[in-house]
Amino acid sequence: MDPTNGNGVKLEPENGSGVTDALPPPPPIIPPNVEPVRVEVAEKKNLRVPMARPGFGSKGQKIQLLTNHFKVNVANLQGHFYHYSVALFYDDGRPVEQKGVGRKILDKVHETYHSDLEGKQFAYDGEKTLFTFGALPSNKMDFSVVLEEVSSSRTNGNASPNGNEEPSDGDRKRLRRPNRSKSFRVEISYAAKIPLQALANAMRGQESENSQEAIRVLDIILRQHAARQGCLLVRQSFFHNDPSNCEPVGGDILGCRGFHSSFRTTQGGMSLNMDVTTTMIIKPGPLVDFIIANQGARDPFTVDWSKAKRTLKNLRIKVSPSNQEYRITGMSEKPCREQTFEYRPRNAPKNENGETETVEITVYEYFLRERNLELQYSADLPCVNVGKPKRPTYIPLEHCTLIPLQRYTKALNTFQRSALVEKSRQKPQERMNVLSKALKVSNYDTEPLLRSCGISISSNFTQVEGRVLPAPKLKMGRGDELFPRNGRWNFNNKQFVEPTKIDKWAVANFSARCNVRQLVDDLIRIGGTKGIEIAGPFDVFEEGHQFRRAPALIRVEKMFEEIQSKLPGAPQFILCLLPERKNCDIYGPWKKKNLTEYGIVTQCMAPVRQPNDQYLTNCLLKINAKLGGLNSMLSVERTPAFTVISKVPTIILGMDVSHGSPGQSDVPSIAAVVSSRQWPLISKYRASVRTQPSKAEMIESLVKKNGAEDDGIIKELLVDFYASSGKRKPEHIIIFRDGVSESQFNQVLNIELDQIIEACKLLDENWNPKFLLLVAQKNHHTKFFQTNSPDNVPPGTIIDNKICHPKNNDFYLCAHAGMIGTTRPTHYHVLYDEIHFSPDELQELVHSLSYVYQRSTTAISVVAPICYAHLAAAQLGTFMKFEDQSETSSSHGGVTAPGPISVAQLPKLKDNVANSMFFC
Repeated sequence: MDPTNGNGVKLEPENGSGVTDALPPPPPIIPPNVEPVRVEVAEKKNLRVPMARPGFGSKGQKIQLLTNHFKVNVANLQGHFYHYSVALFYDDGRPVEQKGVGRKILDKVHETYHSDLEGKQFAYDGEKTLFTFGALPSNKMDFSVVLEEVSSSRTNGNASPNGNEEPSDGDRKRLRRPNRSKSFRVEISYAAKIPLQALANAMRGQESENSQEAIRVLDIILRQHAARQGCLLVRQSFFHNDPSNCEPVGGDILGCRGFHSSFRTTQGGMSLNMDVTTTMIIKPGPLVDFIIANQGARDPFTVDWSKAKRTLKNLRIKVSPSNQEYRITGMSEKPCREQTFEYRPRNAPKNENGETETVEITVYEYFLRERNLELQYSADLPCVNVGKPKRPTYIPLEHCTLIPLQRYTKALNTFQRSALVEKSRQKPQERMNVLSKALKVSNYDTEPLLRSCGISISSNFTQVEGRVLPAPKLKMGRGDELFPRNGRWNFNNKQFVEPTKIDKWAVANFSARCNVRQLVDDLIRIGGTKGIEIAGPFDVFEEGHQFRRAPALIRVEKMFEEIQSKLPGAPQFILCLLPERKNCDIYGPWKKKNLTEYGIVTQCMAPVRQPNDQYLTNCLLKINAKLGGLNSMLSVERTPAFTVISKVPTIILGMDVSHGSPGQSDVPSIAAVVSSRQWPLISKYRASVRTQPSKAEMIESLVKKNGAEDDGIIKELLVDFYASSGKRKPEHIIIFRDGVSESQFNQVLNIELDQIIEACKLLDENWNPKFLLLVAQKNHHTKFFQTNSPDNVPPGTIIDNKICHPKNNDFYLCAHAGMIGTTRPTHYHVLYDEIHFSPDELQELVHSLSYVYQRSTTAISVVAPICYAHLAAAQLGTFMKFEDQSETSSSHGGVTAPGPISVAQLPKLKDNVANSMFFC
């Protein structure tokens, strides 16, 4: 019999320190006559780690700033967090798989067995992990608890209390309420011990698994604190059920404002990073209202129910009049009047076995007969299924209400996205006020676990010193030069530095409503003022009226048949006028046809009204860059004065992977790498784009061996650099990588960088270029505020101290002028540097690369090569939208994942456009 303490808690023998004595493993037994085999261990490769900071930058004008980091004091660094594994079972031994019930069970354990646990507070992640400050009395503990009410919803305080109506027995069977009261068994087993001293080490830059775990514990405490306040939890962000925090963005979707809170180790010690954040939730209320709004339908009878079924799956509803909560598992095939199920009526006669016979009844009849409820409008609509596939439980739509704080994880359409941006932006001063208030309301100082380990959080924004770097001088046409002011410039009375000449071109008009002749005349006139000689177009091809409502692919085909029949030869470029401004479905097929079948540069335009001169100038920026021209460049680009780049052949790479929308697990991810060309320029780029398995973050086709050949991305780009830069190989390779988190830095350093080095070696075994590798992050929560101004920080503001990493080489840069909302700085991490840039040289290079973006006359928030990689991936991604798997998989020039997963490949671009800035 197991020893227990009389309260149902199993105890195990322990030593004096409260930790169970474990028996040592038995010694290995080797027979006397057997000689041990010597195993040759392969020499372990030295893994690269992120480099340490070599020093601080000093250039630029100093500026005093505040940041949304709040200083954290840790008084008790001698203690330990104890990590326990949690296993939850029903009383019959089945594991609990129901989401969201864990917190309720553990709260009940804590309440029931408080003295057995010696009053220890829990930090529970809601799943299988539990932490305490100091050890529990035993290494393995077993508890039994009974919960009176187990709702299928998450335990976040949003579940409404059940109605007072007590359902009849028949209702109980009908709705199969598994809840009411349930017994659970909880096993808590010791897993590890984490010294708080690891936090002090991390603040000195000595990061370890222990320090990461200790910070994870602190973050879990914040999540648990928010869960107890009834919040929706999204990683480290918390959203209260407060309608005043919600703004409609269309389709009954709300932007819900909440807060991000996480602990970070910085040069200035521990800090709590707190920021305003927004997530999408579904408007609570009648389910039918959401279905109609989501599809833009007139009424429930014009709804596409197969689409609705996908949208509704897993949403939580409350059912009237019982007030019971359920998760939607599907929809019925037939409407309520016709959908039948097997049912045992009350007081029905019993058969010879003593069982009540089942009868088949429609959902409509059941509610009318058994519940005395006549359906008002949903009798002719499908029912909601809240049961299992083989044992459905049908509820009529009009009895279903969506409960609050349910995330909407599908992709937003363009109009919803712009409404969200419009409604969620906040000026710096407003954001500071909201954050100060949120920190007070969150009341972290009362959190028992934080108090027990002596953690206190300052209520003041941290002061940091930044520097404002001067804008680089830009070169225009006719020898003009200028210094941008406030991160902006223009081409008024100025020409492009390298304008192109356009002799052969045409216009394709897909029923756009504007005066096309006027538009062409204006384009030629404005092109002349910018230095571009534009001849008259060969023709304007108007779409036939009969094709306006045809599918996009057919409209594009018909337009090309028309163009081919009349044009004497391939044009330099085609101006395409689209009928819709946002998400026009002609765009993808049109780009694909031009770039992959004909090699024609094309510029799309969607003039909702007659375009003005500014609009046409912006279009000419793109047209000139696509046709090989340059609009502006850094004055130092072709002079030896430009740091190391002009002295030594240098290629700059921008790398990014873009994924399909949330919920699209079958859409391949798209990897794009852009590279600079025509050294010593750093303003001209070309792109190589491939598909790879969905959601794979590491780029898989940097090297792609095909027998003795390498068909990878890097070789393609290096060969182009060599051909366009006077037959010189790059001696320096500078890599900007976007879209990876800190946890993936080692993979970028040791997998991707290795592949790039391998691609170089495959071209020339004796070639040893030097590398510089940086990661750019925009998806973080650090913001900066001026101490004596309500405005955003000025463009060129750089911060490399205090709130940066205690040891690694990172800095924040706000290169652009934040015109709306609060500026989001880009966080650059320098992971590897064999070129040995000084801090000032490197920061100046990154800043300068924000001024070479050919599509605009402003400094941009992240270096141009990364922006171009985004654009290239996005443009080729539109090719995939209109393809089926069978068609795309037959194309070539992409990448197929190893093993059984085959990925639809992208069609190959024609050579003449592949080397251009087609993505611009």
